Amino acid sequence: MARSRLTPERESELYEAVLDLLREVGYDGLTMDAVAGRTHSSKATLYRQWGSKPELVAKALRHNKPAGLTEIDTGSLRGDFHAMLERTDDCQMEKDSALMRGLAHAVHENPELHRALRELLIEPEMSEFDEVLRRAVDRGEVSADNPALKLLPHMLFGAFIARPLIEDQPVDRAFLAVYVDAVVLPSLGV
Repeated sequence: MARSRLTPERESELYEAVLDLLREVGYDGLTMDAVAGRTHSSKATLYRQWGSKPELVAKALRHNKPAGLTEIDTGSLRGDFHAMLERTDDCQMEKDSALMRGLAHAVHENPELHRALRELLIEPEMSEFDEVLRRAVDRGEVSADNPALKLLPHMLFGAFIARPLIEDQPVDRAFLAVYVDAVVLPSLGV
């Protein structure tokens, strides 16, 4: 798909508008008409650039993520995890958590959204995360056959879902720092 007519600034503007609308009305309430209206663009332009609502949403979420995790290499897995936490602030984390909770239901109702999120957001992030873990294995910090390696994404996603449910508290950096040190690293034998 041709993307040449949008400047990076304009693309960022569109993605921010999509995320704002998602927070306001949820996935089901988000329409290409609403995005076009909010961004003063045509629906035809949106479809030409992104093809579908699920693809636009997945790319907006991906755009919102901090730069690649593979750039982080502190020399230790604990250091890498804590460096990842430093890349975001509590306010952004709360907004992201709210977005993900809002999308969780929509994913079950919409296979095209599920596919777009897996391909454009989850799989690229998991492969970056795998690289961080591979370096820990190469350094000898984690055994290559540790079954927790494959369960790490589940543990981390679980923290984001469980804390608001169990404690009625948002996930923040302080909570995640304790969670990483008390749950994640010990499960990996670190």
